[in-house]
Amino acid sequence: MPRRPSTRYRNLIADDRLEPDAGQLAVLKRLDALALQLDGYGPPAPAKGLAWLFKRKPSEAVPHSVYIWGDVGRGKTLVMDLFHDAITPRTKRRIHFHAFMQEVHRDIHAYRKDQDKGLIDADADPIASVARTIAGEASVLCLDEFQVKDITDAMILGRLFEALHKAGCVIVATSNIPPDELYRNGLNRKLFEPFIAFIKSRFDVIQLDGPSDYRLEKLSGEEVYFCPLGPGSLARLKLLWRKVTGLDAGVPGELQVQGRVLPVPQAARGAAWFTFSDLCDKPLGAADYLAIADTYKVVFIEGVRELSEAQGNAARRFINLIDTLYDAHARVVISADTPPQGIYRYADTPVEFARTVSRLTEMQSAQWWQQAPDAVAG
Repeated sequence: MPRRPSTRYRNLIADDRLEPDAGQLAVLKRLDALALQLDGYGPPAPAKGLAWLFKRKPSEAVPHSVYIWGDVGRGKTLVMDLFHDAITPRTKRRIHFHAFMQEVHRDIHAYRKDQDKGLIDADADPIASVARTIAGEASVLCLDEFQVKDITDAMILGRLFEALHKAGCVIVATSNIPPDELYRNGLNRKLFEPFIAFIKSRFDVIQLDGPSDYRLEKLSGEEVYFCPLGPGSLARLKLLWRKVTGLDAGVPGELQVQGRVLPVPQAARGAAWFTFSDLCDKPLGAADYLAIADTYKVVFIEGVRELSEAQGNAARRFINLIDTLYDAHARVVISADTPPQGIYRYADTPVEFARTVSRLTEMQSAQWWQQAPDAVAG
């Protein structure tokens, strides 16, 4: 008898390691059923087209995949990880969606290079081939933080997922976004809409809703501004990162901003980690900071330094950054050389920087962290 993801969940509650949540338990009951369907499940033997389906017993047809969406901090990754740990297929894999797509692009590029060299049939479909390889290595694929912001991803996802399904791969995905909102306002979105229809027809779409963002509640009342800089402040920054994300480190990401790519050094579960230099020593502007505020609920900023009079450009960018994050009601966790009032002391922006100091002070308060923001994306 396969293990039920909900059993481990109830054990964690009994050990006082989790608070019970009706929404999480409802999703886990659906995942219990999928775990039962997947008991002993494996990828089908290679065959052309859908021929393998007709060789299988009716009970062995590919189970429905699952798409779990909801706001940041509701426990989507938790329930997916409990599912992944509980299931018993011969092959399974859990990976962040951004890292997964990087691998897909790499493998498609390598396949096309082999086609150019004449090593592979020039008429063969690279996407279908890569999908078959993925399904052969993982009959169950768990994708965390599914989102589509890149046109290149958008144009291949439909063919990729359809090929994965045909190859017998079952997918469990988590996302902050319902299927109908994926790639919203994206370039050539009409071409992406068949993929949305595919998700709605081949996946059970489940909303994980709830009244609280438990990870942010954990930080309510915590100190979130650390100075001076040094090993101690960095260690405290990393401790809060683990509290927010449950991870020691995130994965690199990127944001598309007005046709440019804005690198994100680390991202995980609605949080992003930047250095002060990443944000204020480079020629970034309001559009960049707005993209960050729209995408991440918690922004970690490491190494805010005391600025000299000659560093007015960095000071103005810092003012712009804090104004944007404040207006979006983003949460910030900062390590700095000095308390806010000591970051920039010069006369060209005294009024503006006084406002920045006031806002930074407010953003450290428990009330700021407890208030439910309307402007922040999940």
